[in-house]
Amino acid sequence: MNPENCEGTLAVPLENALDSIQCIRDRVRDGESGDQDGPFDLSMFWDTLNHAVEATSQDVTKLSLAFSRPPLPSLQDGEKLVESVLNSLQALSEVYHRLHKNQGMTLRRQVRNATVEVLDGILRLVDVIISSPMQSLTQEQITSTREVWSACDRFVRLPKDNKEALLVVVSSQSGVIKDALDEMKHVLFEPEDPFRDCVIDDPEDGSDHDVPPCHQDMSLTEKDRQVIRACLEILETAAACLRKLRSAVEDNSDTTEPQKVAQLDDLADITREISPSVEDLSLCLYPPISYSGVENHMSTLAATLRKLLDVIRASHVCGEAELTWVQFLEAAVDHNVQKAKESIELDS
Repeated sequence: MNPENCEGTLAVPLENALDSIQCIRDRVRDGESGDQDGPFDLSMFWDTLNHAVEATSQDVTKLSLAFSRPPLPSLQDGEKLVESVLNSLQALSEVYHRLHKNQGMTLRRQVRNATVEVLDGILRLVDVIISSPMQSLTQEQITSTREVWSACDRFVRLPKDNKEALLVVVSSQSGVIKDALDEMKHVLFEPEDPFRDCVIDDPEDGSDHDVPPCHQDMSLTEKDRQVIRACLEILETAAACLRKLRSAVEDNSDTTEPQKVAQLDDLADITREISPSVEDLSLCLYPPISYSGVENHMSTLAATLRKLLDVIRASHVCGEAELTWVQFLEAAVDHNVQKAKESIELDS
């Protein structure tokens, strides 16, 4: 930051605001909710939170406009603008902290992340105001202001209870699996070398440029193709697990009892473990394929899917109808893992 860009002593309240906003942000990011006595009105919470977000957006807009063109506000007016922003952010923080854990940690995590995003955006905006020339509205200030507006607008799209929060997690993980499936199908069925555009030829390396050295290991063997096909089936099974989980949650989930809310958190926690295994497995399937890596990450993914199915079976979202597909998918995981291992063990 360059405080000299901010005329007079206006830099002082702005710099003090940075410290205060960072403290508020850290408390939201790292703090715990307060004790909740008596019934919790989730609908009232959302009304209060939306009002706090709207007030924050309005105060930030006023602050940005005040420092976007001459004449700059007086020291007194500048201090009032900063104080108004800080009051709005403090109110936003206090409303967030009212969301008790018994409403679901998955919901609380997503509301927390959205609140931190707003606070981070305002930190960047104030920093830009301090460091930018005061005689014109910079593109950086416009961008920072829009980022804060976008972060505030996100609140209307947040899940309203732990059921919706879990479905957000399921959708996110499903997207990761879909991307991995699309990538692997492209590698498997691309008629030409899918890595041809990534090769960098160095004319001074003395290599035979008719066949670049890095291309020599990029072709798929028949064994490679069988291994990729087997892993695709595992990824398809993972996708099926999430489709069935989504259906079960939509049909059977209950957020009226703390124990059932906690079960939705358990489902969200294990569901989030899927994407790292999927990504690790996918990376191993690019030629030259690491068969040991494929086997290790495939086993990790399979273990995660089995655990997910166990958690589903033990939760209230699993009725008699759901138990049938839980058992079917457990068998499918075991079958596909065995098939993949047999492909890996084939002679090249």
